[in-house]
Order: sequence, then C-alpha cells, then structure tokens
Amino acid sequence: MRTLCASTLIGEFFVIGFAGLVAMKDPDLAMSTVWTVCGIGMLVSVLLCGVITRPGGVALGWVLQVALVASGFVVPMMFGLGLIFAVLWWASVHYGRVIDAAKAARASAPAA
Repeated sequence: MRTLCASTLIGEFFVIGFAGLVAMKDPDLAMSTVWTVCGIGMLVSVLLCGVITRPGGVALGWVLQVALVASGFVVPMMFGLGLIFAVLWWASVHYGRVIDAAKAARASAPAA
C-alpha cells in the first residue's frame, strides 16, 4: 500500500505546486498567501508519504484529498484534478491493501 499511496502523494505534490503558479495570476490573492498555502499542502503531501502506514495516515490522506478538491474554489481546474486524485487515492488505498494481503498470504504459506 505504501508504494501506491506514496506515488499518488508525490503526484499531488507537483499538482499543488502547479496550482500555486496558476493561483499566483489572480490579482485578488497575495503571492505570500498563495505560496504559504501551497507550501503547506506540498509539505503535507511529502510528509504523508512517510506516515501512510501508521494509524491515521490514510485518514490524513483523505483530508488532503478534500482540501485538494476544495482548492477548486480558488483555481477552478482543481475541481477536476482534485476529483481525479481522490479516485487515485481510493484506488491506491484499496488495491494497496489487496496487494499487502496477498503478500502476507504468500509469506505465510508453507514452502513447497
């Protein structure tokens, strides 16, 4: 699960950075505000890569997904990208757990 989820989170790192570049063009937003929010989001996505297998890691990932979709109120394109990454996050968690269970079953099987 860790590899799939970390791949999704690193992809989000770049998407958040690019969204910051787009948001920077909005004259109503201060550049310092845009980069503070984007920097925090980028930092959270990288830090989550390390804690994804710990209790609450997946839930924090879902919080990041909600924040990514909500960022569409500032950069409308993020509604679509946030939804895509939310689906990718679900798939990473779901299929990652399936893969982890298959690995555990194989490891516990008697050697032939």
